[in-house]
Amino acid sequence: MTVLKAIIVDDEEFARSSLFFLLQQNCPEVEITGIARSVSEAKDILAHHPIDLIFLDIAMPGGNGFDLVPDAQKHNAAVIFTTAYDQYALKAIKANALDYLLKPIDIDELKTAVEKVSQHINLFKNQLGNDDRISNLASSLTSKSEIRKLTLPYGQGFKMIDVDDIIYIEADSNYSIVHLSSQEKITVSKVLREFEELLPTDQFVRIHKSNIINLNHLKEYNSKNGLQVFLKNGESINISRRRASDFFEKIKLFTKAGSDH
Repeated sequence: MTVLKAIIVDDEEFARSSLFFLLQQNCPEVEITGIARSVSEAKDILAHHPIDLIFLDIAMPGGNGFDLVPDAQKHNAAVIFTTAYDQYALKAIKANALDYLLKPIDIDELKTAVEKVSQHINLFKNQLGNDDRISNLASSLTSKSEIRKLTLPYGQGFKMIDVDDIIYIEADSNYSIVHLSSQEKITVSKVLREFEELLPTDQFVRIHKSNIINLNHLKEYNSKNGLQVFLKNGESINISRRRASDFFEKIKLFTKAGSDH
């Protein structure tokens, strides 16, 4: 069993003690090396002790949790965010492929997150040197704008893509295949429902149980051979009967929004 030396960073005493207790009772592979009440205290621990994993609160007085990320990267420590943030924040976190635990912390979710870090610690360490996804997450949370970038697991790392570059997404069992305007295809272990929750609803529409399309890449649609969409990359996809009304409603709103500019 790989032992993970970890620290808990949270300004709330109850949150710190409850997470400590949950880890002791349920995650024997985690060894708590220190507990910090602020980013500055956490930086001091990182400077003097080898740390594999940080349980990091986001909203803290005297320093946002993101302020600790450069230090985490420098010391090759994986980060699991612990947050009581709203649904928008969770959407931004999911979009950027970061591990997070929603307060109050669920035991099964905690065990799953720790197991994931244990299994992929080298991958996490290699990727922490690239903070683009963290920067994008921090920017999204600050601006409260729509999700415009996704970070997808890819090969031995992660690939950040603009949502505008997605032509369509195709379901493949418990996976999804993301088709990009560069003709590249990325297979990820997310189901279509997860993409539906993340992507801008005025731009993306699910037209079939197996497909979500980007309306920016729609060339035409007709019912000559059953209702179909034709995309700018030359591909055609069937629209299911039960999703037709939603498709036409989205088209109406999409074309209206375009004419307003």
